[in-house]
Amino acid sequence: MNRLILETQISIDGYIADENGGTDWMIWNWGPNWSWDKELQAYHSNLNKSANTILISSQMAQEGFNAHWLEVSKDPTDTRFDFASHIINANKFVASRTLTKETQIPGGWDNTAILRGNLEKEIIKLKNLNNENIIVYGGAELVSFLIDSDLIDEYHLIINPVALGKGLPIFKNRANLEMVNATSFQCGIIVNHYKRQTEYNNGGKTK
Repeated sequence: MNRLILETQISIDGYIADENGGTDWMIWNWGPNWSWDKELQAYHSNLNKSANTILISSQMAQEGFNAHWLEVSKDPTDTRFDFASHIINANKFVASRTLTKETQIPGGWDNTAILRGNLEKEIIKLKNLNNENIIVYGGAELVSFLIDSDLIDEYHLIINPVALGKGLPIFKNRANLEMVNATSFQCGIIVNHYKRQTEYNNGGKTK
């Protein structure tokens, strides 16, 4: 079965955005000034290339996920070029109960399909396809659902050295994870890599 991988930037107190959805607190918030050090850039790019399927939320699709990376992929001199090119060429799925292919989204629907209906069942179908891994980039509501449904196999949490106090969390309930490794980078980021813990005892119950 293919793995569902989560990569997300997060504050040290567990938020992926501030209360208004803002990400200006991140060392790099996906813009042209890729202020991560080269080692972290390589970690991020290699992880992205390990999956040929990308899952995003309907909000991200409507806010211009495809358009943003399509524009970056047009400039081979951009430090984000390889990462962006892989995103554009990968199969992309938008989790949505309301969007249709007639809905206009920035960047269009090339290599992009819609997951509708029972999302948990649709994700399991994707994980059983004979291809490569799936990487999910968010947003908060989608990722929280995937965590609560125990569908994420790997977590790559890019921890920025900032505490927000309040914001949008992805962990809303208990999630038992197993540490794979923790790596610190020169730019101030720590990446914690976890895998899903398939079994744990909780008051005599086993999951």
